[in-house]
Amino acid sequence: MTTQRVWSGSPWEDAAGYCRAVRVGNHIWVAGTAPFLDDGSVASPGDLAAQAERCLTIIDDALAALGSGAADVVLTRMYVTDITRAGEVSDAHRTRFGAHPPVSTLIEVATLVHPDVLIEIEVEALVRDG
Repeated sequence: MTTQRVWSGSPWEDAAGYCRAVRVGNHIWVAGTAPFLDDGSVASPGDLAAQAERCLTIIDDALAALGSGAADVVLTRMYVTDITRAGEVSDAHRTRFGAHPPVSTLIEVATLVHPDVLIEIEVEALVRDG
């Protein structure tokens, strides 16, 4: 079975020794993805919905590089620093996955990798035949 890996270019990937996503057969796992911009800064400080969108865009790019897309996502795990703002995350999630909603877990954590990061998202996808 073939293994494919993709990187987003995040400095965290090299520093911690991981890739953004791995595809083995028809299964894809996308690492926890924070809302960093290409220059290393955090996207939209204070705006949870915009940060969720940024995370999902990075994830979409990784899935596309592995021949997949949002319709193949079967599970999302979202880690937030303030669960009372769940509605903001839910709107972004619902918009992204539309007619193909995956199972999902939303978890509050004390802190994430940077003080301005309000959310981190990871996904699992199953690429269907045809």
